[in-house]
This record gives sequence, structure tokens and C-alpha cells, in this order.
Amino acid sequence: MDEIKKHILYISYDGMTDPLGQSQVLPYICGLAKHGYQFTLISCEKPDKYEKNKSIIEAICIENNINWQPVFYHKSPPILSTLWDINQIQKLAYKIDKKLEFDLVHCRGYISALIGLGMKRRFGTKFLFDMRGLWADEKVDAGSWNLSKPIYKSIYQFFKRKEREFFLNADFAVSLTHAGKKEIQSWDYMQGLEDKIAVIPCCADTDLFNDAKINENDQNQWRKNIGIQENQFVLSYLGSIGTWYMLDEMLDFFIELKKQKATAKFLFITHDEHEKIKLAAADRNLLNDIIIQPAQRNEVAQILSLSDLSIFFIRSTYSKISSSPTKQGEIMAMGIPLICNKGVGDTDSIVEKYHSGKIVEDFSKESYISTIEKHFSAHYDKQSIRDGAIDYFSLEGGVERYRTIYKKLLD
Repeated sequence: MDEIKKHILYISYDGMTDPLGQSQVLPYICGLAKHGYQFTLISCEKPDKYEKNKSIIEAICIENNINWQPVFYHKSPPILSTLWDINQIQKLAYKIDKKLEFDLVHCRGYISALIGLGMKRRFGTKFLFDMRGLWADEKVDAGSWNLSKPIYKSIYQFFKRKEREFFLNADFAVSLTHAGKKEIQSWDYMQGLEDKIAVIPCCADTDLFNDAKINENDQNQWRKNIGIQENQFVLSYLGSIGTWYMLDEMLDFFIELKKQKATAKFLFITHDEHEKIKLAAADRNLLNDIIIQPAQRNEVAQILSLSDLSIFFIRSTYSKISSSPTKQGEIMAMGIPLICNKGVGDTDSIVEKYHSGKIVEDFSKESYISTIEKHFSAHYDKQSIRDGAIDYFSLEGGVERYRTIYKKLLD
């Protein structure tokens, strides 16, 4: 450990007991802790997931000497519940700072950055704005904030003002995508601040997501458990089904795929929206062709390894230029080719650079047929796809890029 120990406060409005916290927060912190940084982690936990998974997170934190300080997330009433959460996080952060005097506050997202900006102004704490996307614009694009309603227009304008303050006051900022960084640098108030933004995508644990480590007996057991024949073609979808993911279009793509692979199965590896998936499949007479399988993090790679091809379609909106799908790195790390759409962050350029799949031009039947034909006429090299994931998405690379920022701010 070559650094003098520095105290870092990491604030995440996402919970560590959520899958996102386990894949996109803790691995970075654990990696950085190995370089001598001392972390206090404040996260906002959903009560049901906290009760179910807290022992897993506690064990990880104890092993890596992370001081985990969870608070509970509140969903209702809207707006007031978020204000309450912000208040409780801020009180806790200020209380702990009195004892530890943090050298840096690392803020994941806009809500966390409200506290980080306050600490920068009040205590002079170094402030890292890890933006995770154009959050206020995502809320509008998702339909969560209807700008025709004065309350949401006011909230949107508040966070756009704060966004400006975050960038202008942050000692450094992180964008998930080059497309997002380019957009931010085009804003008038960001002129001359190009050197204060780095790009770090949603990285993948390429050691965990490694087909070479999958036991054949485990694969066979999973096939038996979920009803997949040994040589049956499997299209997979990994992760949450929500606002951004185009379930109907993915099922329509699968209909065209089945014309090439009549016995194909569509495997959804997700905890979310099981009934929604079933209803959409039933509408297309596909109910017998889909499999829905929830998985713990340590099971995901095993189940994903059953895939011949993986897919994700994401709504392409203004805010999505700053999005980096976690699933892309995990799928590529397994050496599995993928199908995606263009206009989402750097996703399509990564697919093209590493020859890791095909991109649909649009969501028409003709485009699906053309893409499927291109897929089956292409030659994919499993190791080459995995090498692309290691080059672009490796967790070790992400940790090193954060470490470079930390050193720049703290040395």
C-alpha cells in the first residue's frame, strides 16, 4: 500500500443490498481500499432488501475495513420522502465528519452530490461528482417528471441549477460515457474545464464473469432446473425490466429469431416484473418459449453461460447519451455476442470496436430479420469478445482510473 491513508466518505443513494450496489459500488470501494484508502460508506437501503441481504454486505465491508453506515430509503410521500432522505444522510455525514475530518467526499449521483457540495462549501472537503448520467433529464425522459406540471418543472429547474453548481464546484467529475462527456463539454459554462472530467464506464468483474470458470456440471444442473435442452438455442436478457428497456421490441425480435431457430428459448435473468414479461409474451403466443429466472449475484454468470446470444434494447433519448449499461461488460466478459440498438451512450461504438455483436438500425421487422441474418453469417471469437471486455470494462481498470483521480486530488 503506497499511499498515506486518507479518509474517504462515499455517499450512494442506491443501496448496497440492491444488485446495483453490489456490482457498481462495492467492487470499486473494495479495490480502492486495497490501496490504503479508508472508507466510510453511507447508502440508502430499501428495508426489505436490507433485511434479506445485510449480512452479505456486512461481511464484505468487515473484510475490506469499510465503515458502512446504512440509512433507510423512503418512497412516499413523493418529494417529501426524498427531502427526508437527504436530510438524514446529511446529518449523518456531518456527524461522522466531526470525528474523522474526511479528505474527500465521493458522491454517486445528483442526490448524493447535494450533500457533497454542502461539505465542500462548509468544511472545504474535496468533492468528486460521480454523476452517473444526466439524472434530471432522465427523470423527464422517463416520464417521472411531467414538465407541464409546475411542481415538476420547478424540481427540474432546481436540479439543472444544481447540476451547474456541481460541475463548477467539483474538484473532479466522472462521466460514464465519452458521448456524455462531449455533450457536457459543449455547455457554455464548462468551457475551459475539460481537464476536470474523466470517463469511467460501468465496469464488470471479469473474474466473476468468466466462462472458463463455469463448471460443466453446474451448467447441466441449471439447464435441468430451468428446462433447457443441451443443444437448444438460448437468447438471454440480463437485468432489470423497467422504464428504459424495450420488452415488447425484444420479444418481437425473438419472434423473428424463432423463424431461424424454431426451438429457441428466451431466458430472462431478472428479479423484476415477472408478470409483465409473462403478459407481453402471452400476447405474442410466446409463453411456452420464455424462461424467467431470478438469480443472486454469484449465480448470474452460471445462468448467463447458457446463452448463445444476449440482447438489450434501450430507449434512445437525450439523457441516454450518458448511460453505460452494466450488462454490456458482463455479457462481453462471458464471450457472448450481443444484439443492441444505437443511440445509447457509447454502446454501439463499443460493439463495433470489439466485434462483439450486431446493432439493429431500427425496431422494424425488416431490421430484425436483417440483423439476425448478419448475426448467423458472422464469425464470433469468444476470447476476442472477452478480451474487449477486459480492455474496456475491467473492474481493475476502473479502480485504477478512480485511483488516478484520488491521487490527483489528495496527493
